[in-house]
Amino acid sequence: MKHFRKLKILLSLFVLTVHADLPCAPRQYEESVVCVCNTTYCDTVTREVPDGGNYIMYTSSKSGKRFSKSYGSTQAQSYINDNEHFDMVLDIQPETMYQTIEGFGGAVTDSAGFNWKSLPPAVQQHLINSYCSEDGLEYSMIRVPNGSTDFSTRPYAYNEYPVNDTKLTNFTLAPEDILYKVPMIQACMKVAKLDVEVVTATWAPPRWMSIKEESSGFKYLNEDYYQAYADYQCKFAELYNEQGIRVWGLSAANEPLLPFLYDVKEETQLWSTKKMSKFLKNNLGPTIRNCSVRDIRILAVDDQRFALPPLFESIAEDEEVLKYIDGIAVHYYFDERTPPAILARISKKYPDRFILSTEACAGFKPTDIPKVDLGSWERAKIYIKDILENLNYNLVAWIDWNMCLNKEGGPTWVKNFVDSPVIVDAPNEEFLKQPTFYAMGHFSKFIPRFSRRVRVSKVFPTEDLDVQDIQALEQSHYDTVAFLTPNDSIVVVIHNEAKETKSAKIRVGQQELFVKLDAESISTIEVAYLD
Repeated sequence: MKHFRKLKILLSLFVLTVHADLPCAPRQYEESVVCVCNTTYCDTVTREVPDGGNYIMYTSSKSGKRFSKSYGSTQAQSYINDNEHFDMVLDIQPETMYQTIEGFGGAVTDSAGFNWKSLPPAVQQHLINSYCSEDGLEYSMIRVPNGSTDFSTRPYAYNEYPVNDTKLTNFTLAPEDILYKVPMIQACMKVAKLDVEVVTATWAPPRWMSIKEESSGFKYLNEDYYQAYADYQCKFAELYNEQGIRVWGLSAANEPLLPFLYDVKEETQLWSTKKMSKFLKNNLGPTIRNCSVRDIRILAVDDQRFALPPLFESIAEDEEVLKYIDGIAVHYYFDERTPPAILARISKKYPDRFILSTEACAGFKPTDIPKVDLGSWERAKIYIKDILENLNYNLVAWIDWNMCLNKEGGPTWVKNFVDSPVIVDAPNEEFLKQPTFYAMGHFSKFIPRFSRRVRVSKVFPTEDLDVQDIQALEQSHYDTVAFLTPNDSIVVVIHNEAKETKSAKIRVGQQELFVKLDAESISTIEVAYLD
């Protein structure tokens, strides 16, 4: 018996060792902390799936918590005095299910790959593990540009020479692909638990494929090269496939309405509804369906929400075009200017077409100074609120922009500096995990592919509140979301934006649990579902 007790103690110690996370190495800035990773150290987080009757809670906060774990037990559900003791009661209803999640991730741009490669090999591996491994955020999607973007050190396209080469006889990958993008994606795929799904889009085709209007300066794809440009998309997928990277989704263009709105002349291509419809129906659709890389999803729009009516709803009126559109890609910029009701409208009208967010970043506005704001919790809140809103409106994925940038917010050949969840400090051989990194992780790590969003009903305390107060609270739908995971657990994400601690009761089936939500925090709670 004594030996048996010793064995139990040793086994318990082993389990504790397996789940012993490395805490954040904090560096304090004005608003909050960043977590520092270098050659010898980098924080980790493991996801522990709770057994029946227990829950695990992970909290990150403005005060400096980063995936701080706490444990608790559930109890039999009671409906007595709900409103007397809690700021919020959440009633999770797993029997009412919505969209199925595809994944979360970020973009491997030239700039991201360049910054990653600027670090020593040990730190490079820490960065990859932080994003893609089971000790990190468990990213399952990556966006990679087809050619250069504003986040490159130079503008380029494939098969730039010879000009007018409709057979694309000189289509080869660029040095940026071979040195940076392909190795970074492969490194992520190597440590990822799930298959990493890759989406791509082209910012600008070879110059010889474009024509410029003299009156406006806008560049359009020359209709004489529509088929060559469709082949261009397929060839990119084929060359990446040869590197072991299969393209899962493909957009015809990136932000095709951007030149209409801003004075952007480089790295763009402008599409009208009529031209896009013709290209999808006659060229891109048939070409991608017959590409040697099978089952590539064709994505429409890949622009802001306000582009949905002209670039999807208009062209979808043609059934021949619609049959080639598998999903709709949207970007997050200026979401506050376009009500999310447009997402609900499209989901209802086209229930067999998925919607995903393919690009987002903080620091993109001219008024965002500094561009890289180390330790900014305000920027983490922007991510949290946008992801929550998108998930509540049936989006199946949310993909960030550059996975890492330098302390200036680049490199970018057009000086379009922005922020990133990971900031690389190559001279000091370290990288810094911003609050936005952890904001992403509260979703990506705990809501795996094939999770189903479930209904959340909220009950608020009514004492001392008038009708208008209650209505205002009831309309606040986006501070929480819940999912049923493939492990038959319930994951609830809650954002407490208040400057004080809040209490919540969470009902799941026949059980309930009680949690404290730190001031200005995001919490992810996972509980075994006992129906």
